[in-house]
Amino acid sequence: MTREIRTAGVVVTSAARRAAKERLGNAAVFVLLSIISVATVLPFLWTISSALKGPGQVFDYPPRWIPSPAHWENFATAWNRVPFGRFLLNSTFVACSVVFLRLLTSSLAAYAFARMRFPGRDAMFLLYLGTLMIPGQVTIIPRFILVRYLHWLDTYTAMILPGAFSAFGTFLLRQFFLTLPYELEDAARIDGCSRLGVYWHIILPLSRPALVALGIFTFEGEWNAFLWPLIVANNPMKMPVQVGLAFFRGMYSTEWEIMLAGTLIALVPTLVVFAAGQRYFTKGIALSGLGGR
Repeated sequence: MTREIRTAGVVVTSAARRAAKERLGNAAVFVLLSIISVATVLPFLWTISSALKGPGQVFDYPPRWIPSPAHWENFATAWNRVPFGRFLLNSTFVACSVVFLRLLTSSLAAYAFARMRFPGRDAMFLLYLGTLMIPGQVTIIPRFILVRYLHWLDTYTAMILPGAFSAFGTFLLRQFFLTLPYELEDAARIDGCSRLGVYWHIILPLSRPALVALGIFTFEGEWNAFLWPLIVANNPMKMPVQVGLAFFRGMYSTEWEIMLAGTLIALVPTLVVFAAGQRYFTKGIALSGLGGR
């Protein structure tokens, strides 16, 4: 009897120690994640605070997080100082065009790599993935020479077509297509559906989460693109908003509060797109094999 009581006491003590260690570990993880969250959000809060400050107050020391009075007119000034509406329209047109073309080309390539059998398929896919190892900056000069040779400089075509193809998008969609059951495709083929019919009526409707995830990635990347549009666009009426923000930089001084107000205005469309597709975004990342599984 005494031995059973001692054994039960040891078991209770061990369980209490494990519970205490687990609580301590959870508390450490919570503190670490809180610090990372604050460090991530802090620049965004500083941008909002600075966009509401008066001239010359952005770099005041010690910094004032709550400007008094708040200069809400900075947003109107940023909108009226440059053709901001035109910049937003250009960015929307370029980003939406690239999203459409990239989803089309990446889904077709991913369907071929995932569902069709042909000689050299895997080697070709590995070669295609190898292009991800090449930094984008390395290909800027060859792309510029090609665009100039085709007389596409200062056109929307120069900003749209180079982004229409993506090895990352092909990889992401291929991983998702591999998770779809082959029985559905076989049943459609027995019913007389062609390859393109299977792609259009079976594969694409079932791949909505992955398509939305790739669409969000592409839209945000193209919306925030700066270097390539800066190189190929010379006409201010064809520039996207990220290049247009550079107009707030003067030769001898910069109105930082106006520029930051314009930056916040330019940020709104990406937040809207992410909020609209958030329901599919997480599912698309998880099922395409990019969620760390």
